[in-house]
Amino acid sequence: MAFKPLHDRVLVRRVQSDEKTKGGLIIPDTAKEKPAEGEIISVGEGARKDSGELIAPAVKAGDRVLFGKWSGTEVTVDGEELLIMKESDILGILS
Repeated sequence: MAFKPLHDRVLVRRVQSDEKTKGGLIIPDTAKEKPAEGEIISVGEGARKDSGELIAPAVKAGDRVLFGKWSGTEVTVDGEELLIMKESDILGILS
């Protein structure tokens, strides 16, 4: 990919949500909520302290993460819809 986020930002691909409920009902696209789970595609080099020292990011490419419902900015990179967000918008890493 030809895009690398700057500073403490990360590039995230949303994970596709299930199209059926546990009971077997099919959920139409218009009723689906956007998933708050994604995969880290690319990570910036990290934030800087006031002293100029680099703070390494806690996430890395390939991590599955949870983020807030309204987190990030939607962008299209290489024809794919992705999110750019600050590392602080990420709620946690899924193992």
